[in-house]
Amino acid sequence: MRPAPPRLPYPEAERLDLVEDIHGHAVADPYRWLEDPDDPRTRSWSAAQDELARAHLDALPGRDGLADTVRQLLASGSVSAPLWRAGRAFFTRRRPDQEHAVLHVREPDGTERVLLDPTELDPTGLTTLDAWVPDLEGRRLAYQLSVGGDENSVLHVLDVASGDAVDGPIDRCRYSDVAWLPGGEELFYVRKVAPGEVGPGEEDFHRRVWRHRIGTATEDDELVTGPGLYDDHTYYGVRVSRDGRWLLVTANIGTARRDSLWIAELTPGEPAPELTPILTQADDVRATAWVDRDGRLYLHTTDGAPRFRLCVTEPRTPQREHWQELVAEDPDSVLDGARWLQPAGTTEPEDALLVLARSRHAVAELALHTATDGTPRGTVPLPGTGSLTGLSTADLATPGEWGKIWIGWTDLITPPQVLRHDLAGKETVLEAAAPGAVVVPATHSEQREFTSADGTTIRMFVITPSGPRQARPTLVTGYGGFGIAREPAYTPSALAWVAAGGSYALVSLRGGGEEGEQWHLAGNRGNKQNVFDDLHAAAESLIASGTTTPDRLAIIGGSNGGLLVGAALTQRPSLYRAVVCSAPLLDMIRYEEFSLGRTWNDEYGTAADPTELGWLLSYSPYHHVHEGTEYPAVLFTVFDSDTRVDPLHARKMCAALQHTTSGDTTTRPILLRRETDVGHGMRSVSRTVGLAVDQLAFLAAHTGLELV
Repeated sequence: MRPAPPRLPYPEAERLDLVEDIHGHAVADPYRWLEDPDDPRTRSWSAAQDELARAHLDALPGRDGLADTVRQLLASGSVSAPLWRAGRAFFTRRRPDQEHAVLHVREPDGTERVLLDPTELDPTGLTTLDAWVPDLEGRRLAYQLSVGGDENSVLHVLDVASGDAVDGPIDRCRYSDVAWLPGGEELFYVRKVAPGEVGPGEEDFHRRVWRHRIGTATEDDELVTGPGLYDDHTYYGVRVSRDGRWLLVTANIGTARRDSLWIAELTPGEPAPELTPILTQADDVRATAWVDRDGRLYLHTTDGAPRFRLCVTEPRTPQREHWQELVAEDPDSVLDGARWLQPAGTTEPEDALLVLARSRHAVAELALHTATDGTPRGTVPLPGTGSLTGLSTADLATPGEWGKIWIGWTDLITPPQVLRHDLAGKETVLEAAAPGAVVVPATHSEQREFTSADGTTIRMFVITPSGPRQARPTLVTGYGGFGIAREPAYTPSALAWVAAGGSYALVSLRGGGEEGEQWHLAGNRGNKQNVFDDLHAAAESLIASGTTTPDRLAIIGGSNGGLLVGAALTQRPSLYRAVVCSAPLLDMIRYEEFSLGRTWNDEYGTAADPTELGWLLSYSPYHHVHEGTEYPAVLFTVFDSDTRVDPLHARKMCAALQHTTSGDTTTRPILLRRETDVGHGMRSVSRTVGLAVDQLAFLAAHTGLELV
């Protein structure tokens, strides 16, 4: 008999004999107790996992050099496209020495000054600037802060000239849009209901739209009302036309990719009238709506166009039967948005153009169309295969900047920068480079095509070191969910991997938005297996092309991407040598019970429905960990302040894999790395470096990538 392979001294985890009958399915849950972070057993187990992970990760070779490389690549900093308000330009910039991006304002005379620096507000680096929007006159700024990664944004208002606070703090503003009325004395915003208005822990699922007068108590705010406005909706968006005449409200049930939409005509000095419905969830379409400078209601929508089209109508006749198509759907690209562009030397709306942002197979394009009738007027040159980080034009109160387009731009090797296109010169030039000088590794990048299990053509971006093509340790990532497109962008961790001699691949998986709403629907709910098949096919394509081999192939994903790699390692454990699974969803039978989970059941399905339970059980990673299987090396990375995806998923999955894997766990370890005071989203640069080093060093050690 062969001796058992060596095993790490994993912390003891009691296995419960817990099996539940759910719609006739026997569903085991041996680590249910790990759901409770305050259970003494969980605390002890987590502390032991911390010690084990830290000892292993700190001993990995090449950490110091890798940290230097990641820091150097992050030292590029970043800069955003300006948002114009009455001659003032608001933008963010992060210098190489800064932990967070800083909000700046540039005055009409060209002088710049800092408006908000999160690190000055909190030297610990734990405070993040979640959102900001100036009023139409550029005199006041509404902004939202959160602390420790909890994303529970608190709304403040300051005076732009002096920097003095003029309103706030207003709590419970997580995921709140802010829309200013002209004059800067009033705004509309979104706020979670107060504790006690609903059941305990239910506040995050119940929001209201309010009209607030600056300097007054929130108890005096005016509640916006309308038919069906607060029926089951979870998230809201608000917009006000520039003349203050029209209020638009959108709503979603959870993260459902369909919109409810209302409109109301406002009268100065009068309360907002009841909203008029335009769309409901039953219409089953996406729609973003706004009233632009010509007074027409614009609708960017999937109505009859899964890749989106642009329609217009009069605001007083907003129903679908009155919509007129302005720009038709392009069968090969996705329409992402539109901006009004007033040419220099003109004043009338009939002279205006629309700048349309498109993505063709996840690659950004810009096109010009006549605003009156949608006639194509050419394209805006862009540097190459990249993506937009922002797009802006000057407002009506900044006529000196009319005819110009500001483009936030990045690609696989270019840090976020700002380009400017001037209609008069017809050229696209660099307006502002990222503030830090960096040397990126010499690379070769391309977009490849391959075929998934059902014959669908899938695309991926691949970066390899310059020089002869050969099989290398390769890191593959993707997302594949919620209609979110993963586009080619500057990623310091990816470039650090390539600088060390590895290859990197970003896959445009179904479930995302890279090819429109049909692409999304082809990878959600009962079609979720397509997403995993796409990743497996990408891996096989990289092996077949000689880019890598199975013993040098790693995958990494976070959030829904953590579910992706969790499913991949359980479905095809021999295909992948190492895995980083970050802030993941892994118990798909109970995911709705925790954090924001129940807002995602339109994406995944619900265990309360027998058919949908079958979908979830077919791939739920936690429920597909099997005895006698040699699993890859796996590093789970979780964040205790994560209020989106509860770390319990990784705890339960880690315990299951540590108990079950049949491999040599000294060479294929299962580890759990935990952080406190950070959450699912933004983090400081130093925290980013620490996480990237642990993740990349782990993957390098288990795929043969030699770090120096």
